[in-house]
Amino acid sequence: MSTESDDKLGAALLYTARNAIAQRFGLPTLAVNPSPELAEPGATFVTLTQNGRLRGCIGSLEAHRPLLVDVAENALAAAFHDHRFAPLSAEEFTRTRVEVSVLTTPEAFPVRSEAEAVARLQPGVDGLLLSYGQKRATFLPQVWEALPDAHQFLAQLKLKAGLAADFWHPEVSLSRYGARKWKEK
Repeated sequence: MSTESDDKLGAALLYTARNAIAQRFGLPTLAVNPSPELAEPGATFVTLTQNGRLRGCIGSLEAHRPLLVDVAENALAAAFHDHRFAPLSAEEFTRTRVEVSVLTTPEAFPVRSEAEAVARLQPGVDGLLLSYGQKRATFLPQVWEALPDAHQFLAQLKLKAGLAADFWHPEVSLSRYGARKWKEK
């Protein structure tokens, strides 16, 4: 259940993300209602989609700058610097939908085996950060919508990190986090 303050925060974050990209194209922007929460440190991800398909996704796992700044910078990065996609064009922008996720602080998720990780993961709830040596990748909680099976979720996360889907080593490090998200209709 969302509250009125959550709805206002969500609208402000979505407008901030859209405005950052619109300004880059010299397009008009929307008024953002000020909120004290926007000045507090926050970790966000901005996801761009077109016709339900990913078009860019960049974010911060740790709160290191004001929420308003984090969303604007991540929106620009998702639009113009996601290495998986060409930079967004002004023509594409009109058909691009914005989603903003505000993350909770990641917490260590110690496990002794992949089987234990799969058994303890909470589908639809947990965002997951995987690290092994220099390799690192994360999936937001909403990735469960596309990968509802915990074993497949973890396998795809390992692939994203540049590891084999069946890779496991005792030095694999996992952290989990939650997220509140808002999405343009």
